[in-house]
Amino acid sequence: MSSLVRHVTIDCADPYALATFWAEVLDGALADDDNPGDPEALVESAGASLLFIRVPEGKTVKNRVHLDLQPQDRSRDEEVERLLALGAKLVGDHRRADGTGWATMTDPEGNEFCVERSKAERAGA
Repeated sequence: MSSLVRHVTIDCADPYALATFWAEVLDGALADDDNPGDPEALVESAGASLLFIRVPEGKTVKNRVHLDLQPQDRSRDEEVERLLALGAKLVGDHRRADGTGWATMTDPEGNEFCVERSKAERAGA
C-alpha cells in the first residue's frame, strides 16, 4: 500500500496570520480550534490541506518546494490581481503576449508560489 500526502507543511513566523491568508486564497477554512498566537494552524480546502508551523528562523533562500495554483472560476490574470489585493507580491512575471506562461508570487512571509492559466484558458475557451 502506498502513502498519501496528508497535508503540505509550511514553516513560518505567524501560523495563524499566514493560514488566514491561504484560507482566502484557497477558499478554505482554518480548523475550528486555531487561534491567533497558536504555534500551528491548519487550512483545509477542496484542493489541499496546508499546515503552518511556527519556527524561530526566518526564510532566507528560495523554496525547494512550491505550490502551483490553477484558478477555477477566473482567469490567471484576474487571480493574480485578487492575490495582490490579499497581500501577495508579484516577484516574477512569466506571462507571454500569446496568453501562455505563469506568474511567480510570494505570500506575506515570502514563500514563493505560481499562478498558472485556468483550465478554460488552457483549453483555449
